[in-house]
Amino acid sequence: MTGPVAVTGVGLLTPAGEDADATWETVRLGAGTAAAHDPALAGLPVDFSCHVPLSRDELDRRVGRAAWRMSRNAVLAVLAAREAVRDAGLDPRTWDGDRVAVVIGCGLGADEVREEQGGRLEERGAGLVSALTVPQMIPNMAAGEVSIDLGARGPGLACATACASGATAVAVARDLLAAGRCDIAVAGATEAAVTRLTTAGFWRAGVLSRRVDAPAAASRPFAPDRDGFVMAEGAGVLVLERRADAYARGARARALLVGCGSTSDAYHPTAPAPDGRGAEAALRSALADAGLSPHDVDHVNAHGTSTQANDAGEAAVIARVLPHRPSVTAPKGVLGHGLGAAGAVEAALTVLTLQHGTVPPVANLDAPAPGSGIDCVTKEPRRQDVRVAVSHSFGFGGHNVVLALARA
Repeated sequence: MTGPVAVTGVGLLTPAGEDADATWETVRLGAGTAAAHDPALAGLPVDFSCHVPLSRDELDRRVGRAAWRMSRNAVLAVLAAREAVRDAGLDPRTWDGDRVAVVIGCGLGADEVREEQGGRLEERGAGLVSALTVPQMIPNMAAGEVSIDLGARGPGLACATACASGATAVAVARDLLAAGRCDIAVAGATEAAVTRLTTAGFWRAGVLSRRVDAPAAASRPFAPDRDGFVMAEGAGVLVLERRADAYARGARARALLVGCGSTSDAYHPTAPAPDGRGAEAALRSALADAGLSPHDVDHVNAHGTSTQANDAGEAAVIARVLPHRPSVTAPKGVLGHGLGAAGAVEAALTVLTLQHGTVPPVANLDAPAPGSGIDCVTKEPRRQDVRVAVSHSFGFGGHNVVLALARA
């Protein structure tokens, strides 16, 4: 067990809003954000998605002169990181950059670059492929661009554990702080993979909702009639510091990261283990790391993808490990599935739940499937004195990551 780490800053750029406050308000109200007929997906069997509410031109203006060389996922990461650092009351112009780590997860890298440049290669030849193709496409470049933007010269890492990438990044950053490798960690994840190829691939895998006539109601975690997730993009970043260091500089802690648990199913490339053993082990490991018992948990931020297999397995784990029925929410009902970014975005939302004492409802859910045994918050936000919460993240490849957070 390591000591608590303070979360001193939060940055969010999601389909629910252009910053943390706007995202929180939309998630708190529980309104789905999926929009019909995404032009990028025209002609596909599923042509709706969740996008951040800013055009690429608006995003580039906010980033500044360096935006021309960045892929979309890097732009999202830079903006979320800047917000988190400002929120923490830190100034990259005056901090010791040698002691600042950057850990930014990404599940797929810059898919839009692969599609665009691959098409250009086939149609127009190698001479017209952009020289920026590789640096834009590789999944570590979001971490690289954040480091450059912030002047952060400490450890720089990119975590890729599919849809658990964001939570993995937060856990790795916590370990860097505990090992004394840095004094400040800028940690989170980004994803911008709402592309034709990726969408078609997920559709063929049978995990996308096909509610093309009602996209805003399509993502419905834990609902009996759920039929899959909605493609989404976004970025979430946390600033982490050792609690003593944060307090010494007079920083406000939004919440404490008190435990992390990571396991692998070692079962199947895409399907979760049917008995949920890996997810359960990650949850128990996070609680043990934090020195907590299951009954200490007041709230669960569920992975809740709105797929049949994930939600059924996750509900069973929650009911088995946490039989006292803590409140459960699942932000993907509002946000869609941000893939590699989801774990970091949802960790940030869990921080805000602890801080505000409010649990957002699961969008598009009247009641969970019969026999699930979990207490999902539905229809309206629930005021609750949340002292300890866990945030679940699971990814293809059998990756399971659980973060335990506590009120500061």
